[in-house]
Amino acid sequence: MSNARQVRAKKKANDTPKKGGSESRELPRPFKMHWGGGMIVEEVSIKCEYHEPCIQLLKFDEGYETIRFCYYDLKGRFQRSPMMIGSGEMKRLAKEFKNAPRLKMLLGNLIG
Repeated sequence: MSNARQVRAKKKANDTPKKGGSESRELPRPFKMHWGGGMIVEEVSIKCEYHEPCIQLLKFDEGYETIRFCYYDLKGRFQRSPMMIGSGEMKRLAKEFKNAPRLKMLLGNLIG
C-alpha cells in the first residue's frame, strides 16, 4: 500500500466515531423488548476468542435505567444467552469503563 493510501486509510479510521464497545456499534442506539424500549446509552465490551462480552446501560422511554449483561458473537450478532466471562476477561473488561462513567458508578454501587 502506498504512503498516500495509508494516510487516507488512517485518516478515515480516525474520523469514524468509536463509541460503545465495538467500533461498529454507535451510541446511543435503540433497543426494543416486549415490555418497552428505549436507547442503549453506554456500553463496554471486549473481543475474546469465541465471543464479545458486553455490559450495557439501557435507558427506557419511560425514563428508568437498567443494566444488561449480554454478549455478541464474533460476527456482531446479539446473543440471547447469559454472559459468561473468566477472570482474565474481567480485568480486560474493567479497563473499558473509562468511557462509561454512569455504568461504572452503578456497578460500583452493586459491589459496595
